[in-house]
Amino acid sequence: MSKKITTTTPPATYNKEQGWNRNTEFCMDVKTFLRSDAVTKVGKNYNGVLTRDEEDHFVFVETMANPSPAEKHNPRVFFGQYVTFTRNADGSYRPNFRPVRIENDFSVDAFALAVCDEIRQALTGLVDRED
Repeated sequence: MSKKITTTTPPATYNKEQGWNRNTEFCMDVKTFLRSDAVTKVGKNYNGVLTRDEEDHFVFVETMANPSPAEKHNPRVFFGQYVTFTRNADGSYRPNFRPVRIENDFSVDAFALAVCDEIRQALTGLVDRED
């Protein structure tokens, strides 16, 4: 898209350039199947699928917003002061640095050694678990 969309862009132009087709359905009844609420709440967004049959009946089915803990992708397997490790779906480990606080007494050498020691500690524990 070469043209910049702004808050003052007319809705018709915005919808056309974003690929949206606006439609207004009058006097429609929607049957809902919700997981999170008994009835829809005003102002709340729901993720799901809206279908329309040949007799102009609409059905909305809410889908699961978050995967269950058993389906969690890339679970955290080590949580340290400086680094965390996650396990990818292919079995590899990914180190992630936690936010670094640079204060008056911050030492690059001390930080680097502490990070190195923590990575060694994490990998030693992970390798021991794999054997």
